[in-house]
Amino acid sequence: MTLLVNLGRRDFVTLGTGAVVLTADASRIDAAFRAARAQIDLIDRSCSRFRIDSDLERVNNAPGRAVEVGSTFLDALEVALDAARWTDGDVDPTIGQALRTLGYVSDFADVVDGPAMTAFAPVAGWRSVVVDRQRGTVRIPVGVRLDLGATAKAFAADRAAEAGAAAARCGVLVSLGGDIACAGEPPQVGWLVRVTEWHADPVEGNGQTILLHGGCLATSSTTVRRWRRGDDDVHHVIDPASGRPASGPWRTVTVAAASCVQANIATTAAIVRGERGRPWLESLNVPARLVRQDGHVVHLGDWPREVPI
Repeated sequence: MTLLVNLGRRDFVTLGTGAVVLTADASRIDAAFRAARAQIDLIDRSCSRFRIDSDLERVNNAPGRAVEVGSTFLDALEVALDAARWTDGDVDPTIGQALRTLGYVSDFADVVDGPAMTAFAPVAGWRSVVVDRQRGTVRIPVGVRLDLGATAKAFAADRAAEAGAAAARCGVLVSLGGDIACAGEPPQVGWLVRVTEWHADPVEGNGQTILLHGGCLATSSTTVRRWRRGDDDVHHVIDPASGRPASGPWRTVTVAAASCVQANIATTAAIVRGERGRPWLESLNVPARLVRQDGHVVHLGDWPREVPI
């Protein structure tokens, strides 16, 4: 998603992706940015699988043992486990080993093509994770690695937007790689957003321009973060039932919801569920934009109309 409105604005890189903070009052951007960035950095330090000192990696590197972790990681893991419950395991935080098997072992900029893969297996499943909130510990079985990629970025966007709006005392929009959270009063005309398959796509590329008056948006796509294993193209959206990259009719799904976390869970689950994803989204009555493998676009619910630019 490309953000077209330019009131108060800060662009930066975090969580391995491009990020933007916008304010409805341009004079309040510094306060909003500081507060939002602090929340994002806190979640990065807790949940990144590319930082050896993160709580996530300390848990991953001590399988079979109860590892003491901070409250931010416990909150983020709780969100991920709730996502697994809500989607019957289609969005599951125990896909970490499957991603490593595919070669996604470092920041995506450093991922390289590799040999063909022959060994795939279903992931262990979210029920194998033991959380003791009272003691502040997490334990995973041997052979399991956690990855919060399906929820942590959206969780960070939600927290950052709320913190930014509280600090700036005006409407704030936070975009983390196109996962968008809004808090406070928006600009009078709304936030002007370009919905695309990749947040860095050019404005003149394929996509749709909409006005966002509140709520949140998230996009999941198999068209970015792709690499090759042997003769196969692979991507980072994993089907926990097989341990393989999800395959199906949808290459990109965008959903509007009350929180960025809810939107992101819905988009990921819809891609994993394939043909079943459309009726599932319809049952949720959420506005959605789905792009088929051939580029055909399907709108569901009260998806906003195109805004001329």
